[in-house]
Amino acid sequence: MRFLSLATFTCALLFAAGPEYDRALDLYKHTDYEGSLKLLLRLQERSAADLALIGQNYFMLGNAKRASYFIQQEVTVEPNNSVYHHWLGRAYGRSAETGNPFTALGQASKARQSFEKAVELDPKNSDAVNDLFEFYLEAPGFVGGGMDKATQVAERIAEHDAAEGNYAHARIAEKHKQFPDVEKYLRRAMQLAPHQVGRVIDLAKFLAKQGRFEESDKTFVAAQKLAPDAPKVMYARAATYIETKRNIETAKALLEKYLASSLTPDDPPRADAQKLLRQVSGG
Repeated sequence: MRFLSLATFTCALLFAAGPEYDRALDLYKHTDYEGSLKLLLRLQERSAADLALIGQNYFMLGNAKRASYFIQQEVTVEPNNSVYHHWLGRAYGRSAETGNPFTALGQASKARQSFEKAVELDPKNSDAVNDLFEFYLEAPGFVGGGMDKATQVAERIAEHDAAEGNYAHARIAEKHKQFPDVEKYLRRAMQLAPHQVGRVIDLAKFLAKQGRFEESDKTFVAAQKLAPDAPKVMYARAATYIETKRNIETAKALLEKYLASSLTPDDPPRADAQKLLRQVSGG
């Protein structure tokens, strides 16, 4: 699942007002989720926007159960808000991934329903469409997943964003182990969006999975040149090195630099970087 853009989330909160909320949103933007949450939980009365930010803070802190509790409240207040339904789907999806295995199927079904509702309410909500695609691609058929559904959504994505559509088709090709097609789609996505560093990262990670390490490293260098000191490049390169069991000292240095960087909610969580660092440091 790709990270929801901060701009998309913030657009749902434009009507919130008050210094406490503004301060909480600023803390959230700087990934101080605990500080943001502390301010919001003090409020005696909470708008849907307040509930949204509380829910997202819990989500970013890894507490999917509390996130879904608050986001469900905001959905009740504003049932026609696509962004809120999308976030509810993400919370349910995280619960399905990390929670009780006896309730995972129910949580996964709720995630699908929420994603579908978000797309129904706003077909242009690209983040919701992308997450619905990922659900269809990864989930088994008995909870509503399926390759045919994923392919239909990939075509829909391509109509509005050719680069993202090629990425979606690459994901489908990878599921079918059609690796030459995966590379073709990823390179096409890079050509269509030459200034999006994420497209370069996608190709670099794929090349590493194929054992084409020299090509992967060169592609990561290209990503670094495109976006110097971008935290997401540091993290992706470090994670790839660790996954392929090479350049471990370089990976450690990249993770330490990442953790010292000024991050945004669009970057991988600090907790994930800390976990990787402990993994390679024996901690």
